[in-house]
Amino acid sequence: MSATDFKAISVACRVYSGKDALENLPAEVKRNKVHRTFIVCGRTVSRRTPLIDRLRSILGNDCAGVFNEIEKDSTLPSVLRAAAAARAARADLIVSVGGGSVTQAARVVAILLAERAAPHDLITRYPEHAPAISPKLLAPKLPIINVLTVPTTAQNRGGSALRDDTLDHRMEFFDPKTRPQAIFWDANALMTAPPSLVRNAGCSIYWRSVMNLGWTEINPLLEGERLHAYRLAARALPRVALAPTADPRIELCTAAFLLNRDADEGGTMAARHWVVRLTYAFATALFISFPHVGQGEAYSALTGTVLRRLGSRDPHAMAQLARQLGVWKEGMPVADAPQRAAEYLDQFFKGLDMPTRLRELNLRREGLTQVLENSLKNFNADPKREFVRERALLHDVLLQAW
Repeated sequence: MSATDFKAISVACRVYSGKDALENLPAEVKRNKVHRTFIVCGRTVSRRTPLIDRLRSILGNDCAGVFNEIEKDSTLPSVLRAAAAARAARADLIVSVGGGSVTQAARVVAILLAERAAPHDLITRYPEHAPAISPKLLAPKLPIINVLTVPTTAQNRGGSALRDDTLDHRMEFFDPKTRPQAIFWDANALMTAPPSLVRNAGCSIYWRSVMNLGWTEINPLLEGERLHAYRLAARALPRVALAPTADPRIELCTAAFLLNRDADEGGTMAARHWVVRLTYAFATALFISFPHVGQGEAYSALTGTVLRRLGSRDPHAMAQLARQLGVWKEGMPVADAPQRAAEYLDQFFKGLDMPTRLRELNLRREGLTQVLENSLKNFNADPKREFVRERALLHDVLLQAW
């Protein structure tokens, strides 16, 4: 099949960006023909910034209430309380205000308001030796609007992951009807987040944009968006701490938005290389096992080691990735590409004062055993259960990343 044989799906979503973008919120409320807007956010946004007061003022009588207790990693108890509060407020539109945790939580709130089954009956299941099963959530969902304070790839997705401490894996919900009607990249809202938080979130976006450079066959539409997402993330991230405006933060929001079009425009998990799959699995296990660890720093601490150890499994993908980073070109040994890419990325992350070894993350070395076990249950990264057969190798890679 040719790279020009492909299907792309365009998903409708309005994006409002820049100075005073939030002033367009009443028009979005009117467009959705609703009158009881319910705001979902975390404690920091509501208690340390004027943003929620600003939204209340903009919405006026259309604001039906606020739930400001969403916890990091979208914990199930906090989402259940948010759904109960939204139901009591008779909400007809949900506005999420924050980063990835809040954005994902708002989607699950919409699901819980609409579906009659218990939460654990609504999640994706992964039977042993069988394909994943995602229940069809057919009930109509309330419209959602996402107001970002931090750039995040969660902003325009239909899937969500919650943390339930009674389970040994995350709860995964998927419903395309929970994709947002509108997204706001308001300059003042984005400037409420400290640079350190944006840097961590931005490193996650940058990491994914780099991993997406390792394609071997790709359609021209997706190629253009991947390249532009990388260019935006690479130039914006070093400017976050220095820029007096929200411009680099909006560029990171844009990069994340473009990255999320992958599946709609031809990207598939089956085409992803070992480096992205294993780093993603390790990083996810890290920030689940150690809540103080952010996604961006988990990726920066792992990527160099995983590239050096497993890049050889996908040599042509790694050569393409290193070529786009500018550290490899035709005529060089293909086997050199992973090392060259690893050295480049380690230096890039060090320049941002981000960790490049696990020991820099303030965690116990013995905790790596739990990280390994959780990694083996990451079905998004390992749909064919290949990791289980290579437990010893994965354990060795973690030790080397230390």
